[in-house]
Amino acid sequence: MLYDRWCQVVSQRADQLALVDLAADRWWTFRQLAAETETGERSNQRVVFPKGNSADFILTVLRAWSRRRVICPLESSEPQPHDLECFPAEIVHLKITSATGGIPRLVAFTASQLTADAETIVTTMGLREDWPNLGVISLAHSYGFSNLVLPLLLHGIPLILAGGSLPEVLRRGAGGFQALTLAAVPALWQNWYDAGAIPPNVRLAISAGAPLPLGLEETVFARNHLKIHNFYGSSECGGIAFDGSSEPRQDAALSGTPLQGVKVTVGDNGCLKVRSDAVGETYWPESSPVLDNGVFHTNDLGEVLCGKIFLRGRAGDQINVAGRKVAPEAIEQVLAAHPEVRACLAFGVPSQDTQRGELIVACVAARRDLTDQSLRLFALEKLPAWQVPREWWVVDSLEVNGRGKVSRTALRKRYLAEKQKRIAEE
Repeated sequence: MLYDRWCQVVSQRADQLALVDLAADRWWTFRQLAAETETGERSNQRVVFPKGNSADFILTVLRAWSRRRVICPLESSEPQPHDLECFPAEIVHLKITSATGGIPRLVAFTASQLTADAETIVTTMGLREDWPNLGVISLAHSYGFSNLVLPLLLHGIPLILAGGSLPEVLRRGAGGFQALTLAAVPALWQNWYDAGAIPPNVRLAISAGAPLPLGLEETVFARNHLKIHNFYGSSECGGIAFDGSSEPRQDAALSGTPLQGVKVTVGDNGCLKVRSDAVGETYWPESSPVLDNGVFHTNDLGEVLCGKIFLRGRAGDQINVAGRKVAPEAIEQVLAAHPEVRACLAFGVPSQDTQRGELIVACVAARRDLTDQSLRLFALEKLPAWQVPREWWVVDSLEVNGRGKVSRTALRKRYLAEKQKRIAEE
């Protein structure tokens, strides 16, 4: 099904530009890409593991599709999962979840589910054949595969692989094209904005993988006359919501409206439920009721108001302060409004006072030196005293993984380890 769809794309757009790998200085039309697919080496394994962010990733996918192999994209340093030989015959794709809050899991998809995800993204976002995707994000991650790889192979949207995400690489990659679509994560948009590197020929700007700060959205709009569209999705179900408005949002919790063909409701536990033809088949090897029969029960607390989706944090991330719970995102949104704060993440750690439960810690990446007192006073202007962080951890930057995400769990572990080390040295 997937390879047949690719062959249709080739027949329709044979001599049009399909793929550019700037690091290798190579260009392909759809006809040339199809020809190279036929001549390359094919794996005899049932599961094929495309890696990297070069044209080889695309060719590996096509060669696997041509032999009806299962795809499991991996980051360059990611180990191959084991025991992948017994899943149902209709499964064609395996995604590895980002694991920002715990252990990664495999999600299994059929061809029709992948096709539905690509259709909703292309249609809702308005991806265009004359606005090639400038690829800087990981092709292996669900975001990159759905927004870059599938639109190329199933809809004929050209892909320009920049070869990196540094400002100078971005400028070079954007050169020579009249109009581009650029999908990235907030940390990259911030870096490009600070460096004055956002290409003027970007017509459609997309941000996903983490909450897009309102301040960044507003400053890019003011300086570059470019609206960054917030995109909310999940590995288990693909795209969920998209902010298609032409001006910056007024509420950082707003994710947008559901993508075409996607229905979002709120469950009894306050978390969002997603129904669509793109929802994955099952977790593998162990199934779960949170992903079943075309419905994905997310861990995201949210509201649906007048057709718009508002995120209110993650159920598992809530911080318990003396019996009262607060979503760390509520604290992060306030701190992100500080003019000297580049990025921040809040989390709870055990308190020595057992009646208090947890202490709120704020990890802050600042543009210049900030004191705990100045941050505390700023937070007190907009937060009740019990929600103001008790401990502050000022760093140069928040480390993100290859998928543009910051792991709250990993950051909490690092903070506790460094704190324990300081106590031992005193």
